[in-house]
Formats: sequence, structure tokens, C-alpha cells
Amino acid sequence: MEDYIYLVLAQTGTKPARLFRFITKKPYNHVSLSADPTLSEMYSFCRTYRRFILPATFNKETIGKGTLGCFRTIPCEIYRIPVTKAQKAAYHRVIKHFTNNRRIYSYNILGLLAVYFNIEWKREKSFLCSQFVAYTMDKIGIPLEKPFSLYKPDDFRNFPGADLYYTGELNSFYYYMHSDIITKRNQICR
Repeated sequence: MEDYIYLVLAQTGTKPARLFRFITKKPYNHVSLSADPTLSEMYSFCRTYRRFILPATFNKETIGKGTLGCFRTIPCEIYRIPVTKAQKAAYHRVIKHFTNNRRIYSYNILGLLAVYFNIEWKREKSFLCSQFVAYTMDKIGIPLEKPFSLYKPDDFRNFPGADLYYTGELNSFYYYMHSDIITKRNQICR
């Protein structure tokens, strides 16, 4: 049986997301990673508190909570990339590293300008969401077409080896994938 890593491209309704969409003219301006097809665990560099843009750092994102819980409709595309067992294990090691060390990382605000102007600028402890995803791909042995610091969310729509798994609304996908789990839990709790 084949294993996958999932790339989740989304467009929330936050003011920065709307501004980025206006500037980039791209449909999605955020990207997250998941090793779970139900998206129970997604990771990215994003705001820590839903009401405030900063601080922002490495975070576990949960659909229906935090910033993703503020919007009934979140357009998205989900891609899956086949990985080996070794690559999947490496993915979990990278996520564990970021989880255990999240306080030393920050959102790469200055990198927004660099990536917009296509200037390669690697900051050791700062990432944009797209830089984190590309960095993780590189660390687990998935080849990149350019330096990880130059990746934008839209670049993952044409990422080599990635197959479109779902397009539509993120909340609908999530609740559909969890409907069996919710039904079973409700039956047990009666």
C-alpha cells in the first residue's frame, strides 16, 4: 500500500489573506502539510492566535478551530504526493523537531518581500508557510525545482509528483472525512 504526504492549499478570509490574493492574483495564499488523509493534523507557519496577525510561528492547524474556525467557507485544493516509508518517517521527525522547538522559530515577515521579488534569502529560524513546506519536502528527500526560500503557495499546484486529491471547500472535506468517525463515536456514547 502506498503512503502519502498531503499539501493543503487554502484561501481564508483574513485581511492578510485577502491582501495577498489581491497582490498575487492567485486563488490560494496559504499552504499546510499533513500526513493524514483526513487532515486531522496539519502543520504550517501561520498566526498563533486567531485574533492577532502576530506572533506567528510553526503551528498545528485544526480545521474548525483557530483561524480556520473563523470561516464557514475556505476554498482549497488538496494534493497528495506518494512517499516511501523512510520518507514518511523523516516527515514525522521534521514535524517533531519543529513541534519541540517552535519557540525558536518565527514567521518570515521580511521573506514576504524577498519571495515576491524572487530573491533567494534563507533565514535560519524564520519561514513562510510555503518555505516551510518546501524545506520539509527537501529534508525528506523529495527533490525541489528551486531553492526552498523561493517557493510560493501557488508553486505547489504544479509540484512534481503531486496529484490533485480534492478541490472544493475545506470544512466540507474535513467533516465528510470524519463523518464515519463522528457517527461511530455518537453510537458508542448513547
